[in-house]
Amino acid sequence: MSFVHEIRVRYGECDMQKVVFNAHYMAYCDDAVDTWFRSELTPDNAGFESLGFDFMLKSATITWHAPLRFGDTADLRCSVARFGNASFDVSITGSASGEQRFDATITYVSVAPGTTTPTRVPELVRERLGGVD
Repeated sequence: MSFVHEIRVRYGECDMQKVVFNAHYMAYCDDAVDTWFRSELTPDNAGFESLGFDFMLKSATITWHAPLRFGDTADLRCSVARFGNASFDVSITGSASGEQRFDATITYVSVAPGTTTPTRVPELVRERLGGVD
């Protein structure tokens, strides 16, 4: 299963050349993943804790193919690429005007709510995120 999140590039996110400043790509990814997870995992706004689930970033990589620019509308396609025992990888492909602009892979670790203690990714989370594409 994949999810597409749309973001419009704002003026304040760009440098003098009207190109998105590099740190904002991660913010875009974070916003896309949060929106996806909340819509699939807690549509009633109960919060992840109600599922006995929370997650923390372990690592992130981004590969840029072309810049996003002021005024672009970017589509961020998110999907789970891998489930491990306590970790999982989310792949994000960012495109605008039909052109791929960047790829990101974020590894998250499932933790017990309110802690930093790794715990198995709950089956309900695996099911609702649709497994691996």
